[in-house]
Amino acid sequence: MFVKIRGLASLAILGVALPLAAQDHSAHHAPDLVDVAAEAGAFTTLLAAAEAAGLVDTLRSEGPFTVFAPTDEAFAQLPEGTVESLLADPEALRTVLLYHVVAGRVTAEQVVGLTGAESLEGSSLRISVHGEMVHVDDARVVTADVSAANGVIHVIDSVLIPASLVR
Repeated sequence: MFVKIRGLASLAILGVALPLAAQDHSAHHAPDLVDVAAEAGAFTTLLAAAEAAGLVDTLRSEGPFTVFAPTDEAFAQLPEGTVESLLADPEALRTVLLYHVVAGRVTAEQVVGLTGAESLEGSSLRISVHGEMVHVDDARVVTADVSAANGVIHVIDSVLIPASLVR
């Protein structure tokens, strides 16, 4: 369930440079979330993880979805061995990745008015606004509203781990 907060109208757009709209490379295929992430070049770990977890087809489906996408740099900040451990455990990997996805197209304008959102993993993401910065759990949104044919990407600076996997 989404709870509205009033008075905040914008996000600070910082950090990762991404195309605001991906170029359509074919007349028959508008770029989906996977295409846009691949074109950006900052999500190779996320895309490899989505492939390993069997989620690429989901992210290419009609959606729409909102993806809080950690960059390669965000994955590199995880404790040593974490990515390898997740890749070796497809169920845990799938859980982590689905925790980064919300059903529907939720734009930055909408995100700043929320205090939470239900992830496809089933848990609620905490959304908070501090000054001009939006946080999803403990991650900071560094680039918002990267549009794809089947949703929107908000780039975050760390990997979200659902409480069910915290040991």
